[in-house]
Amino acid sequence: MAVAHKNKTLTVLLALVAGGFGLHRFYLKGGTDRLGLLHLCALPLTGLLYGAVKPHPFYVLMPLLVSYIAAYIEALVLGLTPDEKWDGAHNQGSGRASRSNWVLPLLLVLAAAMGAILLIGTIARLFDLLYTGGAYG
Repeated sequence: MAVAHKNKTLTVLLALVAGGFGLHRFYLKGGTDRLGLLHLCALPLTGLLYGAVKPHPFYVLMPLLVSYIAAYIEALVLGLTPDEKWDGAHNQGSGRASRSNWVLPLLLVLAAAMGAILLIGTIARLFDLLYTGGAYG
């Protein structure tokens, strides 16, 4: 039985665009992937926080922010996997070999930049709220 070929570049793109909802995990492992479901739980958790306690909006968005930070890290790990190892893990039985092109390094640079900006911004805002009560914004 032939297995569908999983494209590494598409996986990294999915992690960049909708990784906070686990779309890249569902693409790779199917709808029952536990880490994908954990990513997906960030959305209802954000809604519960908003509806239940009405904290500062930053704290409401915290589950989504953490989920996207994890997705950017996953994008880097998946994108930096050598093609042979990628095929061994995700494309056994597909009958095709992966061959990454020039788009993948661009997506990896974007993932690193977006992840760093989000991580540093999240840490800075969290420390601002915790130690100054939000005095800087």
